Amino acid sequence: MTLLNKDEKRELIEKYKRSEGDTGSSEVQIAILTKKINLLTEHLKEHKRDYSSQRGLMKMVSRRRNLLDYLKSREPQRYVDVIQSLGIRK
Repeated sequence: MTLLNKDEKRELIEKYKRSEGDTGSSEVQIAILTKKINLLTEHLKEHKRDYSSQRGLMKMVSRRRNLLDYLKSREPQRYVDVIQSLGIRK
């Protein structure tokens, strides 16, 4: 399973940050979680019985869902922008 390396994480932070020095806004957290979810999903396609990774995936999806709900309630337009740029919804 390939992990998210520092350069990929830095690129995501640069793309989704709201201000200089921002590393923890909802948008940044959602983007990082989405990348991790995609990587873990690919891993689980090959290793179907990796149940501990499945549990971790479910926790990440739940965390992202909570962050998206929070963003939708506070800033609906930013919510729409984030899901469109990440391709989360159809």
